[in-house]
Amino acid sequence: MTQPVTIRPLGYSDLPQVIAVERRVFPTPWSLAMFVLELSKPSGVCLAALVDGKLVGYLICARYDQIWHLMNIAVDPSARRRGVATGLLARMLERAGPDAPYTLEVRTSNSGAIALYEQFGFRAAGTRRRYYQDTGEDAMIMWRTTADRSGTGFAG
Repeated sequence: MTQPVTIRPLGYSDLPQVIAVERRVFPTPWSLAMFVLELSKPSGVCLAALVDGKLVGYLICARYDQIWHLMNIAVDPSARRRGVATGLLARMLERAGPDAPYTLEVRTSNSGAIALYEQFGFRAAGTRRRYYQDTGEDAMIMWRTTADRSGTGFAG
């Protein structure tokens, strides 16, 4: 039986645990300053996922004018396949608004993340060539719009 996931706002006091997860997950992790900057923006949605009181994942989503940009989402490798990312994305949509437009970039090789984003109505809309400086890998640009959710295609 899996333990329940608690989703709550991310706070500055969570940053040591966030940095630890970030370093385990990404080849080129964000700096502490990058997280502090995003947390300081009043319009952003920054969430923490906890299992048994321990931070196992987080999400950073920033708003630019009327568009939300999913900047960073990570789940500790030891807590994957338990609905943590699903819970974070669902809460993001709840907090920022399900009808708002969203965008993100994802490594083209990250098929698991791409499938998850597709379940939430994100659709491929282009490629950023050599976007990831650490490996030179391309990024898939994905959008979630009202049109995508109604099945009429990309409207961004």
